Amino acid sequence: GPYRSLRELSLTGPVGSDTRRPPTFVGNPGSSAPTANVASHLASFNAGPSDIGVVPTKSELRRAALARRDALDESARRAAAEAIAARPLPFAVRPGTVVAGYAPIRSELDPVPLLRRCAEAGALIALPRVLRRDAPLAFLAWRPGDPLAPGAFGIGEPLPEARALDPDIVLVPLAAFDRAGHRVGYGAGFYDRTLRALRQRGPVLTVGIGFSAQE
Repeated sequence: GPYRSLRELSLTGPVGSDTRRPPTFVGNPGSSAPTANVASHLASFNAGPSDIGVVPTKSELRRAALARRDALDESARRAAAEAIAARPLPFAVRPGTVVAGYAPIRSELDPVPLLRRCAEAGALIALPRVLRRDAPLAFLAWRPGDPLAPGAFGIGEPLPEARALDPDIVLVPLAAFDRAGHRVGYGAGFYDRTLRALRQRGPVLTVGIGFSAQE
């Protein structure tokens, strides 16, 4: 199917020589949600006898996974976002818990239905703001339905006067993942810097969200 529900995988360890491994959530493939025809999984890089044992680069993994994600039908992407939000939350949300999401771009899985569900449970919602290319992200308060203003790279951000929040839970976009919990991002390192800075202040739960086509 075009998505998997959520369960936590392990938090540390390498894949290849340079891939970082923030926690990623995937889940049960036996879903009845709409499906989409996508290419095969990341193992498709082993195309023939001459390729056996060749480890794809992070750039190759990213490019192939994003191509499969882009091939998903828009209606299947919408159904996946709603289906994830409808399932039991895999983390505790108490009144005042700060849950940070993201404004989806291109073919990313839309986290807004899940953020709305968290808000209904009493969470405070935040979205990221890019301060500088080499700086950690800031998180500003936002409520589902509030307007967004174009920020750096044209990505929607809360209005500048919104209150800054330190998230307890961060929903992380991704380019690719595997069953061991490895994540490949977009290559700019924003979430590596951000999570490192947040964890210097205290514990933070990170949740990678994506479609099964990105595996």
